[in-house]
Amino acid sequence: MLEYDYVPLPKRNPIQWPGGEGLAIIFTFNLETWDLTKDTDQPYYAGGPAILPDILPGNIPDFPNFSWREYGQRVGIWRLFDLFDEMGVAASCTTNAVTFERRGAMTDAVLDRGWELLAHNFEQGELLTNYAQDEAAERDVIMRSIETYEKYVGRPPVGWLSSSLRGTLNTAGILAEQGFKFYCDIMNDDQPFMIRTQHGPIVGLPYSNVVNDFTMVTRQSLTTDQFRDQLIEEFDALYADGKKTARIMNIGLHPHVSGRAHRIRALREFIAHVQSHQGVWWPKREEIADWYALNHESHFPGQLD
Repeated sequence: MLEYDYVPLPKRNPIQWPGGEGLAIIFTFNLETWDLTKDTDQPYYAGGPAILPDILPGNIPDFPNFSWREYGQRVGIWRLFDLFDEMGVAASCTTNAVTFERRGAMTDAVLDRGWELLAHNFEQGELLTNYAQDEAAERDVIMRSIETYEKYVGRPPVGWLSSSLRGTLNTAGILAEQGFKFYCDIMNDDQPFMIRTQHGPIVGLPYSNVVNDFTMVTRQSLTTDQFRDQLIEEFDALYADGKKTARIMNIGLHPHVSGRAHRIRALREFIAHVQSHQGVWWPKREEIADWYALNHESHFPGQLD
């Protein structure tokens, strides 16, 4: 079961973030890891648009697409870490469980910085929607992800983003049952909201597949300047909106896309633009979820009735 109320923005009470800020900024690095091959002769969707469109069967190595993504693990993520260290900004990262084991330098770098790390399925190409009619199999993927996360982080995860955002009607309930605080697959808002499940409530904390380098750069083919300008345009509008009621701006980033040498300038200039403004909150998602779980009734009453 997954239910949430339709409450249009004008029907909600205004909210402000804990320090009185009107806009929360979240940069999301997706630390994803794919199998090179799968035991199938069906086309292998590895969890994101391919750089070459002719997707091969899973049992044939697709070196152009695999190694394009692997660039982010070998080079691009380190360019992003360097930039964010230089700018004094933390990211809220997602990780497949296998990243801890196969590409642990990336997750180690996040943990060493004290940044936030969300669970993001077990392996990027194993979508939960493969098990939409098999709750036990979906639960197994989630439980394996939790077990690996806890082994390497020392605590269970509290936030979840499904690979390719492909959750099922069962996902939120399984997460609530396992003590997760927030779920990010439902991307229908600029504010958090409460989701009802058969195992109790969970905070819906939207990710974005629009303000996202896959969409803006890989799908829309924006130039570096256009990528920067579209981010600034989104920020400026949400910053103005936030003076009336608080908003979230999530920027979804993938190291093999935004971590390229010719794109990093867009992020540097965008971050500098954001840092020139007062009244911006730079939270972890968990901070938003904790605050909202305590304050959702003042936002719009009856969400959990």
